[in-house]
Amino acid sequence: RMLAAMGMIEQAPSEFQRCEDVSFGGVLFALPALLACGLLRHGKRFFSLPAGYYSLTHIFTMLAFMALCRIKSIENLCYTAPGEWGKLLGLDRCPEVKALREKLKRLTNGKPEEWAAQLSEDWMAEDSANVGVLYIDGHTRVYHGHQTKLPRRYVARQRLCLRATTDYWIHGLKGLPFFKVNCAIDPGMIKVIEEQIVPTLEIQIPNQPSAQELQSNPHLMRFRMVFDREGYSPGLFKRMNAKRIACQTYHKHPKEDWAVEEFHPYEVHFGEGGPTQMQLAERGSLIGSKSKDQLWVREIRKQTQSGRQISIISTEWDSSLQEIVVPQLGRWSQENFFKYGRQHFNLDRLIDYQLEPIDETTQVVNPTWRRLDGEIRSQMGRQIRRKAKLHELDLKGQLDSKAAEDYMNQAETLRQEIEAKTTEIELLKVRRKEAGKHVTYGQLPAEEQFLKLATRSKQFIDTLKIIAYRAETAMAQIVREQMGEHHQDEARAFVRDLYTTEANLIPDIKAKTLTVELHSLATPKANKILNNLCLELNETQTDYPDTDLKLFFKSVSL
Repeated sequence: RMLAAMGMIEQAPSEFQRCEDVSFGGVLFALPALLACGLLRHGKRFFSLPAGYYSLTHIFTMLAFMALCRIKSIENLCYTAPGEWGKLLGLDRCPEVKALREKLKRLTNGKPEEWAAQLSEDWMAEDSANVGVLYIDGHTRVYHGHQTKLPRRYVARQRLCLRATTDYWIHGLKGLPFFKVNCAIDPGMIKVIEEQIVPTLEIQIPNQPSAQELQSNPHLMRFRMVFDREGYSPGLFKRMNAKRIACQTYHKHPKEDWAVEEFHPYEVHFGEGGPTQMQLAERGSLIGSKSKDQLWVREIRKQTQSGRQISIISTEWDSSLQEIVVPQLGRWSQENFFKYGRQHFNLDRLIDYQLEPIDETTQVVNPTWRRLDGEIRSQMGRQIRRKAKLHELDLKGQLDSKAAEDYMNQAETLRQEIEAKTTEIELLKVRRKEAGKHVTYGQLPAEEQFLKLATRSKQFIDTLKIIAYRAETAMAQIVREQMGEHHQDEARAFVRDLYTTEANLIPDIKAKTLTVELHSLATPKANKILNNLCLELNETQTDYPDTDLKLFFKSVSL
């Protein structure tokens, strides 16, 4: 420590000693998966730290371990034993909160966006068979602070309009995240897809069809994007079609139900588990109200047991009905990630409270337009209730001849009120159109202007959380092979408990090994699963970072 303080060494070496019952020792079982997912692969290329006691490897490893052990904030390290964490790093102690905050600040001054992009490209190259179909969805992060007045957004999970920012996440077909796009000012999914997501995917997705292949097959697409109704736009579909990029979503304006005779049983496979029988039907459908946006698409409907018809539209013509339906109905995997990430990885937590100015040329929603739009929606809702009441009065007048005159008088008064309010609504619509939906940020009144939340530290930590989630998923997959395909939640629970289990650390300098030893678990079945996991991890032949010690995983029950 004295040499590091004087700047005479680059970093403290990781040196392990024999330790019994180290807290959180089981998290070392995740180290091979973390390294395979790219935890340290490009760190030195995009980040740097000055010479000191803790190296780049120490900080990255510590933050990944914290994510897996559900230490949800840096401040929570105050409630754990620093010496125990230090044993996992081969040091006397882990960095304290102030030191870790300082290191994190230096790291976020690096290139976290470029690092995230490079890792995303690596993951796509490693999983090239499953990146032809990609999920896109927005996740709203609520802001409860008082430093700035962010625009309000509707938060579906809370059914409230709250101050928030929006992150757009891109996942693979198996639900694993690739990257995200942060929008302090949300222009909407359609614009984000076209201006930010598609340009990135065009570069990163491997094995795209060549120009010659695209020319020889007019229906061949480069890749396919799957999203919810927020992305429904015939204009977007047409523009993406010109780029040979397929889009699919739920039909926003489905027409009348199709005849039952059109539906036929199809066998559908949703990844894990056995086949499922579904009643499916298909037609060609012309969408778009304007001639320039009109486009023929495939409309596929699924009939549920209750008789309800779910309509899906797609611009992908070369795939079967099942290949269209499965990704659309499998979007739950992305929703599950958001729920799991909020609960276990504190996905919505702010990393710091820094604010940044907004470019004055940035387009934002006009507050006057928003106010008028809200008033119009409110008045139209009241009009619907008035018309329902008018219909009820007309019906009562027909059924009750004695009170018909009284009902007719009430109905006439209500008609006059409806006509007056209709005129008022039309005037409000004219004012809304004149106000314009968007203005530049510089045109906003001073009381409406705000600062945006800084995103660099959030981008860095979220990328680490993606790595941790991918590593945990890989380990859960190994565990699930022993438990059975239908035990996904139990497999994740098993590895979560494993990370927080005490372990013995046994270094052997002569043999150049570091044994991580766990005590026997509660049941023979759990021991069998653990033994199999040890065998799988030992086959990776992983060296502890920045040392020549090969990790060896062992259960006392072996």
